[in-house]
Amino acid sequence: MSQGWHHERLYDHWQQSFLVTKELHRSEGGLQEIGLFETPGFGRVLTLDGVIQVTTGDEFIYHEMLAHVPIYAHGAVRTACVVGGGDGGMLREILKHPGVEHAVVVEIDGGVVDFCRQYLPTVSAGAFDDSRAEVVIADGVEFMRATSRRFDLIVVDSTDPIGPGEVLFTESFYKDCARCLTGEGIVVNQNGVPFLQGQEVTDTYRRRKPHFADVGYYLAAVPTYVGGFMALGWASKSARPRAETLEAIRSRFERDPIPTRYYTPEIHKASFALPKFVQDLIRD
Repeated sequence: MSQGWHHERLYDHWQQSFLVTKELHRSEGGLQEIGLFETPGFGRVLTLDGVIQVTTGDEFIYHEMLAHVPIYAHGAVRTACVVGGGDGGMLREILKHPGVEHAVVVEIDGGVVDFCRQYLPTVSAGAFDDSRAEVVIADGVEFMRATSRRFDLIVVDSTDPIGPGEVLFTESFYKDCARCLTGEGIVVNQNGVPFLQGQEVTDTYRRRKPHFADVGYYLAAVPTYVGGFMALGWASKSARPRAETLEAIRSRFERDPIPTRYYTPEIHKASFALPKFVQDLIRD
């Protein structure tokens, strides 16, 4: 940060900058350097090792699309696991669904959970105190490898495949996720910006393909994650959930309505329509 600006440089040829009106916290003692500042338009901004993770201004888009698309597509999610997600936003959206009986957050850095509960309480919005919630401080890869639990939904809410997040994009991890799913279970994850991170889209598709009946992507436009729309990875044990009709999704949404700011049944179906250049990234 210099001269009141936070500069985030994820690519050699492109960076984005945020005007910092107030720096609230900076911690370098844990597993990751945690930063928090306020900026116009995006509200409070959380960074890990200098990379933006969540802003209170637009986090609803990302969290709603990773939670509600698979839940309404599945139609009967009872158990869910979030790998990462220490800010609590994903847990918040999953627990909006009354049919969810239990949701576990597996976060490698307990300091992130404590920090977000204190400094970003609007993101979790009390979700950590819900009786259906469980927090496990552990390595997500090791948890998936060792657990005997089975989940209807697994959400991998991770950083990009650089540094600590890299292991969450391997074929062995996806294989373990597949083993931990119920019969029609679904895994979703953030998979970067296809325009700038096309190889990640291709690699994830190929690594998942041997272990799931249905593998693909859907899209969401999140302003913080620059470079165009985000690719959200989709992998399920059954081809049925992704093929559900708009009428079926709308019926479930009307039967169990939840407050949203981005997600609608129409957005749900439309998000699976991929531009040609993204289609080309996942050709067999």
